[in-house]
Amino acid sequence: MANAVKTLYRFGAVEYDLTARTHLMGILNVTPDSFSDGGLFRDPDRAVRRGLEMVEEGADIIDVGGESTRPGSDPVPAEEELRRVLPVIERLSKATDIPISIDTYKSAVARRALEAGASIINDVSGLHVDPDLADVAAGGGAALVIMHMKGTPKSMQADPVYEDVIAEIGEYLAAAIRAAEAKGVEQIFIDPGIGFGKSPSHNVEIIRRLGELGRLGHPVLVGPSRKSFIGKILDLPVEERLEGTAAAVAASVMNGANIVRVHDVKQMLRVTRIADAIARS
Repeated sequence: MANAVKTLYRFGAVEYDLTARTHLMGILNVTPDSFSDGGLFRDPDRAVRRGLEMVEEGADIIDVGGESTRPGSDPVPAEEELRRVLPVIERLSKATDIPISIDTYKSAVARRALEAGASIINDVSGLHVDPDLADVAAGGGAALVIMHMKGTPKSMQADPVYEDVIAEIGEYLAAAIRAAEAKGVEQIFIDPGIGFGKSPSHNVEIIRRLGELGRLGHPVLVGPSRKSFIGKILDLPVEERLEGTAAAVAASVMNGANIVRVHDVKQMLRVTRIADAIARS
């Protein structure tokens, strides 16, 4: 039997009812090497401007990342990650009430980011790299995004194989949810990890069957924005994947996504409004 999905979430002074509409998480990569926007926002001033611009465009959450987890990427030391993200989080959290998310799998980075003003931890490893992240989230009263990843960013796209992709993702996420809840984390989101150890056909199947993850009892976040499976289907480079992203976002909303993680906030807000009008009518 499916669990009832919790839909009311509070981040500081901001409260979101996820039954009302699909919410948008805007991507702010302060890295030199992210797959789509690497290097664009390495300068803190430029990054803060882009963050506030996304707020104006309708973002409900700003997700700040200081380490690229694109396929084939190498990890960076926590000290370097902190050098990149802390100035941006500190300034954004003072300039807007919109919740700030830290995209990291390191507890040391997450702890400092929460102290700087973040209220969400977005863990691409689903607590598999650093289980202490759950303690940090619980201790800081932060929400936790638990994502599925098969392998590591360095190796995850080396011929990933599943017998049943949704069933295996569900088992992985369920175990991580239990671990987080045992530590006292109260606000949890789940992410099937589009592009993280999946073939193009796996990603398409995940979006088509997204609603099946609702049985886990937590809101579903999905991040198809500009991903390589869109490029493979359309035979287009990353800078020409706006329409493909729009189609993937619309399909995700129709199939049960509560939050979509996107680069193009203004355009995807329009997409989600139409998809919501159809799906929720």
